[in-house]
Amino acid sequence: MAYDLEEQEQLDEFKAWWKRYGKLITNAVIALIVAYSAFQGWKYYQANKSVEASTQFQELLVTDEKDLKAIQAKSAILMDKFSGTPYAGRAALYAAKANYLASDNKSAKSQLEWTIENAKESTISALAALQLANILAEEKSYEAALKLLNAPHDAGFDGLFSDLRGDVLVSLGKGAEAKLAYQDALGKLDTQGKYRALTQKKLEAIGE
Repeated sequence: MAYDLEEQEQLDEFKAWWKRYGKLITNAVIALIVAYSAFQGWKYYQANKSVEASTQFQELLVTDEKDLKAIQAKSAILMDKFSGTPYAGRAALYAAKANYLASDNKSAKSQLEWTIENAKESTISALAALQLANILAEEKSYEAALKLLNAPHDAGFDGLFSDLRGDVLVSLGKGAEAKLAYQDALGKLDTQGKYRALTQKKLEAIGE
């Protein structure tokens, strides 16, 4: 096929441009294809991981509550192999409750600490913080409990955090501060919830 002079010049310019930049562009395109493929593979892997973690978690939930060893073993697998999924935090919280009911506070506290640091859901982290603070208060580690209750947490739990903070302050003999904590809790707890009624009674007990 014959080209006129202008077309030939354009073709020569393109050939020169491609000779200079063609390899770079080809490499960039290949890199993009590889990156996209890797991303799709990662998404597929994560989806499979999440499904497997969900199955493992369901198996944990149907485990006999008295079979503490089984609960510990199953939760440990989720915490170790599926830590990147929401189910790991839920499993740790579930195991912590089982250990607490079995009077194994040491294991319960360890799992709650792990949950606070690693849970992918802020609600699970907040629940773990509340439970850990409660255990610390029962052990009379009041300052440690207050430190935990004053740390950042999911705002949806503000009322419960303030209520427990009031309990700890009462134990420390700080009635005035406890009163403020209970008042704060009353302003944030569900007006129809059972916790609000309990908080009101606590506030009345220390005198308004």
